[in-house]
Amino acid sequence: MAGASSGPKNTSKNTSKNRGPLAGLRLIDLSTEITGPYASKLFADAGADVVKVEPPTGDPLRRWTASGQRLAQGEDGALFHYLNAGKRSVLADWSAGSAAELVLDLVGGADLVIESFGPGGAAELGVGWEAIHDRNPACSLVSISPWGGKGPWAHRPATEFTLQAATGSTANRGLPARGPVGAGGRIGEWIPGSYAAVGALSAWLSARRTGQGQHVDLSMFECLCLSMTIYHDLNSQFFEGPLPQGIETPSIEPTKDGWVGLCTITGQQWKDFCALIGHPEVAEDDRFYDAKMRMAHLDFIHRIIHGYTKEHTTEEIIEVMSLARIPVNPLGNGRTLLEMDHLLEREVFIRNPAGFQQPRPPYRLGSREQKPELRPAPRLGEHTQELEAEEGRRAPLEPEGGGPLPFEGLRVLDLTAFWAGPIATSFLADLGADVIKVESIQRPDAMRFAGSVRNETMWEFNPIYHGCNSSKRGVTLDLESEAGMALLRRLVETADIVAENFSPRVLENWGLDWETVHALNPRAVLVRMPSFGLNGPWRDRVGFAMSIEQVSGLAWLTGYDDLPLVVRGACDPLGGMHAVFAVGLALEERRRSGEGQLVEVPLMEPAINIAAEQMIEWSAYGAFLERQQNRGPHAAPQGVYACADRDEMDASPGHVAIAVATDAQWEALRSALGDPEWARDPALSSAGGRRAAHDRIDEQLRVWTSARTRREAAETLVSAGVPAHECINTHCLWPNPQLEDRGFFQEMEHALVGRLRYPGLPMSFSGLPRALRRLAPPLLGEHNEEILRDELGLTDEEIDELREKKVIGERPAFM
Repeated sequence: MAGASSGPKNTSKNTSKNRGPLAGLRLIDLSTEITGPYASKLFADAGADVVKVEPPTGDPLRRWTASGQRLAQGEDGALFHYLNAGKRSVLADWSAGSAAELVLDLVGGADLVIESFGPGGAAELGVGWEAIHDRNPACSLVSISPWGGKGPWAHRPATEFTLQAATGSTANRGLPARGPVGAGGRIGEWIPGSYAAVGALSAWLSARRTGQGQHVDLSMFECLCLSMTIYHDLNSQFFEGPLPQGIETPSIEPTKDGWVGLCTITGQQWKDFCALIGHPEVAEDDRFYDAKMRMAHLDFIHRIIHGYTKEHTTEEIIEVMSLARIPVNPLGNGRTLLEMDHLLEREVFIRNPAGFQQPRPPYRLGSREQKPELRPAPRLGEHTQELEAEEGRRAPLEPEGGGPLPFEGLRVLDLTAFWAGPIATSFLADLGADVIKVESIQRPDAMRFAGSVRNETMWEFNPIYHGCNSSKRGVTLDLESEAGMALLRRLVETADIVAENFSPRVLENWGLDWETVHALNPRAVLVRMPSFGLNGPWRDRVGFAMSIEQVSGLAWLTGYDDLPLVVRGACDPLGGMHAVFAVGLALEERRRSGEGQLVEVPLMEPAINIAAEQMIEWSAYGAFLERQQNRGPHAAPQGVYACADRDEMDASPGHVAIAVATDAQWEALRSALGDPEWARDPALSSAGGRRAAHDRIDEQLRVWTSARTRREAAETLVSAGVPAHECINTHCLWPNPQLEDRGFFQEMEHALVGRLRYPGLPMSFSGLPRALRRLAPPLLGEHNEEILRDELGLTDEEIDELREKKVIGERPAFM
């Protein structure tokens, strides 16, 4: 790898030279691998001084490449360079008594600490929450673990692959005849990194208000429950289950020269799609508007789709479908993404100091282009002496005043719809912001209708809408009318944040671009979350989460060898958390300048940031990463194995997910299996040997699991120390002893639906209640009078007139 042996020396010793919204903030990163380092990378990219504390052997990621490259002595892998650019490194030998004191000295001058030692691990090393809080009461700690820091499963062995199975995501994906498929690319480590970043940012903002740091206990499992199940526990409270295994149609389809990514979320899109492929009669059959029915008739649906797609090139299909505003994209991978015209025009890729191409930070602040200058990743222990010489303690933080909720006192005008935008504003609402959701009776949030219960008020009975709109107030305004726009402008004048996630032309057609918002309210932050960005050839394309998964490379590493599959929705909460982080940066800029900022967070760019390993491996080593069904480079054996019991839905075999990521776990697996003769082969004692013999190991594991139920197999393995979990149906996430013990769910009373179990945040804060949600999701226009009369000062007569003219209302105009 050119220039990647350890990278150029980092000569930046004066951290005051760091520029960015978080300049002056210091974060001590005790974590390893992907999740914690990705969170701290977001801070480093924003100007924070991130100090990486490593043992003498270094972060294991230093020796990692997904393609199995042979790294020279002292050479660090490209992914390590990507995740740790701009950080400083200090050595701490935990086997020596001085390591804890060294870290606590650093804590004395720090704002944040991130650790991933596992439940109780930091405390055992002398750097747990009590020790940190005693040394620096204003410093916050983020603890990352697979299941969370407490609960009956806290010490249960797991990898991100088995966590996916525990959420139900794995069992829900794939073709029944070919078995379930987990999502590839270690996505279950990347997604929690985005949640860890917003948890850390929130804790820091809280401490600035109160002078008291927070201990944030983040569960990777809970992050995946929110990101990879599409609120299926809420779905189970609206619909009978279980949910069948399946794939989307249309989705990733073969073309004359490759693949094309499609999706039809709305009924109109499905109708138009059928017409374009020459089968308008299929859209006349009401059954096929239901995705489950398309799956039930998959051979027929594939026959008519492939009859069209296989006769046209990918480019031809994209041109035709785009004109009809049907979401369509090329299928991205580590090679093609680096060549896509849209990404090149937006300058999405930048050069890492180690010599390869990587994505830039997935947001833009301000109306001007930003070209970040990356400092190299540190050599192991490079800054130990430098940091030992720095002053350790800071003067005590003078609290600014206010309660511990970090966003209390902020008003958010929420114009977003579907999932990515609403989950971002919901996070802000749960942590104190006053969020006003703006819809219209002409165009309510379309998520209210996608997969809703069919009844007289179906728009109030949608699981996804319920999942990402709690703690908000709701108002309706017809933004096609002058009266509605006039009221919206008045609300803009009162807002700290205005958020939207339409295609770029929508806001501009309303006459509400950045210049207008800034003129109305110079302190307002405008957050824009288009699918592909505010400029570039794809600017006006429509896109949903599945579209982003298709084009970003996430789908390329998910699926069967001959059939890529979408992850299913993960890009929406991923994009939402990056938007929250970017909002925090914009608010920091406002503190300094007094001026609001334009914030752009295209949904595609956070996805590219977490799929970056594909582009990095290609750029650094010429290695082309491909999907391997349930296998992966991180663990061997790794797979989903059929068991003796039957699936609840179709009587097919149940499955257990198993992943052996370390040699110690291999020895535990041998013990759990009774140390059979085949497992004693010395060649299997190394990860490389097990990977080479994966077929043989799989054959033996299938024999063993086929004689046991999935629960029996999982518990036998877990008891021995092997990461494993039964592949549950995602409809059956609850009851779950770990989620119950941690208080992940919160019951609230909804005005029409009644009492429901809502998921909370995937983290607890030591200084906040676990149940943070204050309001059930608003009915359409539920707070019209409260906002228009009590806050904007309209009279009852004026409100009645607005209702009569359908400027406001409480029922969709088309129902």
